[in-house]
Amino acid sequence: MFALTARRGVLASVVAQVLIATPALASEAQGGSVNLLEPKAGLMFWTLIIFALLFVVLAKFAFKPLFAAVEAREKALEDAIEGAKRDRAEAEATLAQQRAQLENARNEAQSIIADSRATAEKMRADLLAQTKQQQEEMIEQARRAIEGEKASAIADLRREAVDLAIAGASRVIEKNLDSTGNRQIVEQFLASLDGKAAR
Repeated sequence: MFALTARRGVLASVVAQVLIATPALASEAQGGSVNLLEPKAGLMFWTLIIFALLFVVLAKFAFKPLFAAVEAREKALEDAIEGAKRDRAEAEATLAQQRAQLENARNEAQSIIADSRATAEKMRADLLAQTKQQQEEMIEQARRAIEGEKASAIADLRREAVDLAIAGASRVIEKNLDSTGNRQIVEQFLASLDGKAAR
């Protein structure tokens, strides 16, 4: 790039000197003052020849490097633009991927929370059902115990009533009766009373 700039500078200075020197050389050859606006065939001829030579020299040594430099610059810009587009597309893809991962993580977290809530509710319901069942079992056991105690108390009361009735009947009759036979008679009597009470 530096060599190309140096060539341009040298070439520009040569062109400037040729263009400046041409009218001066022409005026020295004619020996008088020169009017640059007055058309002269010789001056026009040499100007055209110098322009053609300068054009050929520029075309050979300056235009090709200039065009190559411009094309290289354009290609570098296009490559930079394409690279920027690729980088942007990659960044967008990465961003979309990260958003998808974030959304998946959020959904997974919500799923875990929902599963935890469902598990907690199930455990709570199971504990409540277990507690209720235990309470019912305890109540049933207490009821059975109460029924047993009630039956035992009733049996004790019957025995005492039978004993009292026999003792009372013995005093009334003043005779010691057969306690086994008397006991059966009183129990049958009490059973008949329970049957009437149940009706």
